[in-house]
Amino acid sequence: MNIIRSMSDLRNSSNERSKSCYSNREPVLLTKNEVDDMIVSYECQQAQLELYAKLTEAEEEIVSGAEGADFFEFANKLRAEIQGASDLY
Repeated sequence: MNIIRSMSDLRNSSNERSKSCYSNREPVLLTKNEVDDMIVSYECQQAQLELYAKLTEAEEEIVSGAEGADFFEFANKLRAEIQGASDLY
């Protein structure tokens, strides 16, 4: 469901609109002079959903018997890459 609100509605009922946004958890299209002006989104939630999807995929791989990398080897490799990248600056 698309949620469309005017800027004046947001200004006049900000607390009510804020509660509505958090409860619906959907992007809200704000209009100004009846023209699309901006979209208020939940980027943090989108990032969480992507993380959960990756975790679910990893869990399915483990259940199917896939072998993962050794944590300590991976962490050391990652640290070396990060330190190497910081040397560039």
